[in-house]
Amino acid sequence: MSPPVIDDTGAAVTLAAPVRRVVSLVPSLTEAVALTAPDLLVGATDWCSHPADLDVVRVRGTKNPHVERVIGLRPDLVLANFEENRPADLDALRAAGIPVWVTVIRTLPEALDSLERMLAACGLAPPPWLEEARTAWSDLLDAPPPPRWRAIVPVWRRPWMVLGHGTFAGDLLARLGVANLYADDAERYPKIPLAELTGTDADLVVLPDEPYAFTATDGPESFPDLPAALVSGRHLTWYGPSLAEAREVLTREISSAQRPN
Repeated sequence: MSPPVIDDTGAAVTLAAPVRRVVSLVPSLTEAVALTAPDLLVGATDWCSHPADLDVVRVRGTKNPHVERVIGLRPDLVLANFEENRPADLDALRAAGIPVWVTVIRTLPEALDSLERMLAACGLAPPPWLEEARTAWSDLLDAPPPPRWRAIVPVWRRPWMVLGHGTFAGDLLARLGVANLYADDAERYPKIPLAELTGTDADLVVLPDEPYAFTATDGPESFPDLPAALVSGRHLTWYGPSLAEAREVLTREISSAQRPN
């Protein structure tokens, strides 16, 4: 065993040397490992859709992983996230002797640093895609620019839920000049009645295609007085290899915002 290393939560994680078998319980982290060292991955969630040819054992979802199946894969390390995964599931894995690495990612700089630490824990050097992501966002890492838009950012409907405080997606938008109108809400994903949303002084609504699949015919019609930016949920909410192109993709999609017909 190697000396313990410290994950994003400050917890000490004792790892095998070297790490040879990894299970990821977070789609972003799955893609990060799969594109860096695909032979390490032995298991991932049903929601881990990238890369498209990923061929590993599936262990159900992020919120309801099949703990016994994960244990049966005999991983040297399980990758998790403080927001995506339930503490009870991670505690059950630890109780079975499985090391768990928990990431804490709320901002773009946190994402880049966290990914580098996580990959290092797996015995991996920073991959080219991570350096490309740092370069793509380099002029925006110190602080967001002055906002150009005040936006509502729904992530669900029936009921309507929006980005609140302390979210990675909100931070990414801020670095693109989009101020989240509910960034100071007490909750991370508050439920807000549509009447309140349409009564704000927002000048843009940002509609990602995940977790709720907003489309040109499902979402913009609820905000008839606002331009609607339909954006890639993966580029807005995933903190992995997609970051290398997220700035270009999201900038293009936001600049293409249109009012409903």
